[in-house]
Amino acid sequence: MEKFIVIDTETANTIEEPFCYDVGFAVVDKEGNIYEQFSYVVAEIFLDKELMASAYFADKINQYWEEIKNGERTLARLSTIRFKFIDICKKYEVKKVFAHNARFDYRSLNYTQRLITASKYRYFFPYGIEIWDTLKMSREIFGKDEKYGEFCYNNDYISKNGQRRFTAEILFRYLSNKPDFEESHTGLEDVKIEKEIMAECFRRIPTINGKLW
Repeated sequence: MEKFIVIDTETANTIEEPFCYDVGFAVVDKEGNIYEQFSYVVAEIFLDKELMASAYFADKINQYWEEIKNGERTLARLSTIRFKFIDICKKYEVKKVFAHNARFDYRSLNYTQRLITASKYRYFFPYGIEIWDTLKMSREIFGKDEKYGEFCYNNDYISKNGQRRFTAEILFRYLSNKPDFEESHTGLEDVKIEKEIMAECFRRIPTINGKLW
């Protein structure tokens, strides 16, 4: 069975120029089974106190230190994380990488790569890897799902222009029937809900095209 990688990043700085301090990824199949998983904290960003002060979830810094200490996450340089990512792609012959709102994660990894290497190396993902977006897939699948529409309207998960929303947290609340579920906003933990969204999209339309470009 073909293997994919689902990846998620948490960032500091701005939405326009995000620098990732947390990179979580897992090797999965179409059904959402996990084969290997990884949780990295990017040393060059995380150890920069001034930069981390701008992190949206800066209140989790102490939690990260505890989890690094307990071995739940690994503090590493971005180059080490990238080498591991490439090795895993080769090991499982991964050709597709998934993320929810993949454009943001793609941008954050590239911006971080360019910041740290002074643009000597500009792209995090190896050449030829396809970037797939579970947000794009979800809009196609759940945008036509009447029950999901009712779920959104009944719970006020509606955008300013009156359209249903497709955040990973809301989608997972619907799929898991856990209305009080709260997204962790940490890399690997969010990967675990995003791979469920990916798997459900494949269950409904096995031939769905989620390519970002």
